[in-house]
Amino acid sequence: MKRTLPNIVLTGTPGTGKTTHASLLAERTPLRHLSINDVVKDKGCHEGFDEEYQSWIVDEDKLLDAIEEQVKEGGWIIDWHACDLFPKSWVDLVVVLRAGTEVLFDRLSKRNYPDHKLQENLDSEIMDVLLQEARDSYDEEIVVELQSGDADELEANVERIEAWLEQWKKDNNQT
Repeated sequence: MKRTLPNIVLTGTPGTGKTTHASLLAERTPLRHLSINDVVKDKGCHEGFDEEYQSWIVDEDKLLDAIEEQVKEGGWIIDWHACDLFPKSWVDLVVVLRAGTEVLFDRLSKRNYPDHKLQENLDSEIMDVLLQEARDSYDEEIVVELQSGDADELEANVERIEAWLEQWKKDNNQT
């Protein structure tokens, strides 16, 4: 089945603005926001809660089963810190959001991340872990890296993704 709207994965280290971007895009476009964190919690796609990291232990098979039918239809902004588990056939664009470590430190500290979790996420950002994951998992031409350190970058990113969406519609005869 050919999708009438694309699927976009917004990924990046926690604190890079994935949910903020996804919410704004969902307001401005016909795309819908799919928060993987919410799906994991609401549909029980986990194997319990990790007290040390204060996060759910995701069961990726359950997660993919829970979202497969709706995502295959298209029109989703998939918001999660990982992207490599989503099949290539589901994904039309991968946006890897980035932010400087000072920005991330402030954002994650406000979320009361435990020190070891905060440091692990800062290390991940420094070492380009999620950017490399995206590049290893998807075709080069659909992976885009965008800076997300302030409100001006947020607005520019959303406008860029909106322009990409309009071009996708033209390219796929979905004007």
